Amino acid sequence: MTKVSMNVNGKKVSRDVPDETLLSDFLREKLRLTGTHVGCDTSQCGACVVHVNGKAVKSCTTLAVSLEGAEVTTIEGLANGKELHPMQVAFNDNHGLQCGFCTPGMIMTSVDMVARYKAEGRKLTSDLIRQELEGNICRCTGYHNIVKSIEDASAKM
Repeated sequence: MTKVSMNVNGKKVSRDVPDETLLSDFLREKLRLTGTHVGCDTSQCGACVVHVNGKAVKSCTTLAVSLEGAEVTTIEGLANGKELHPMQVAFNDNHGLQCGFCTPGMIMTSVDMVARYKAEGRKLTSDLIRQELEGNICRCTGYHNIVKSIEDASAKM
């Protein structure tokens, strides 16, 4: 067992965990933040994406003990109080979700994507968005409304 301390959604947390504990399990089981979904356990589907120190990370293949002192943001921490993040609003307004299982990971990936492109002064096109989403799988949609949601939020972020 190792004691791991990190800031999750702006709150300092500390827990004793087995060294092999994955970040997704730490969030879901130790902190009861169940918005982070686990779909494949192999880092292919992207349902488990969270932000670690401001960057999108697949939590199902990240060891919790490797994040000592890190800043972790989950889908639960993305909103500003009761005010949803522009990406969350855009996914809702543009019907960018269906069953919702992949949605938290899609949103977290998309927030990171838009932030990176804006920081680099690059414009996101629908083709680039689709390319960036290759690590996120949605089994319900044809991605059209997901891409539309990201384009909408990008203009508002």
